[in-house]
Amino acid sequence: MSEGKLIVITGPSGVGKGTLLKKLLEKYPDRIFFSISATTRSPRAGEENGREYLFWSRAEFEQKRDAGEFLEFAEYAGNLYGTPISAISQAIELGRIVLLEIELEGARQVAVSFPSAKRIFISPPSMEVLESRLRDRSTDSDEQIVKRLHHAQLEVAAADEFDITIVNDDLEVAFHQLEQAVIY
Repeated sequence: MSEGKLIVITGPSGVGKGTLLKKLLEKYPDRIFFSISATTRSPRAGEENGREYLFWSRAEFEQKRDAGEFLEFAEYAGNLYGTPISAISQAIELGRIVLLEIELEGARQVAVSFPSAKRIFISPPSMEVLESRLRDRSTDSDEQIVKRLHHAQLEVAAADEFDITIVNDDLEVAFHQLEQAVIY
């Protein structure tokens, strides 16, 4: 049986993390366990509880946080996000590759609480390309996009804290680089 491992994936909103991870999960469904984070934000159109996120009330989230049930947690854009630890521990014990797609603050917490985790940063080719991607997905207001872009600048400035940085300029190239970093 192969040895399980934890891999943290971070990058700005709109950089393509979800697209890259979906391709990876489709190619390696038996080797990869994609951890589902919990959040207090409302589901977006098409999202389902337990698939994209565990959608919890703020009270439920805070109760679990206070009970020590998270590997990491953070507040972003007025909502709480966190990674429940139980499913991750079980998957690693079973020899699976566990992927966490989390925000910068959460990645920093994991670096302290789980130092053996490999940390990968997905970067946009430029802030202009990132802004275009955020606008094209049509899920945020102009005000939210401005906030996301400001936050993205802070995140990109922290890319050197990660083991690997992958620039998502060409989806197939970025996928190949991510596959090499995660699987091999």
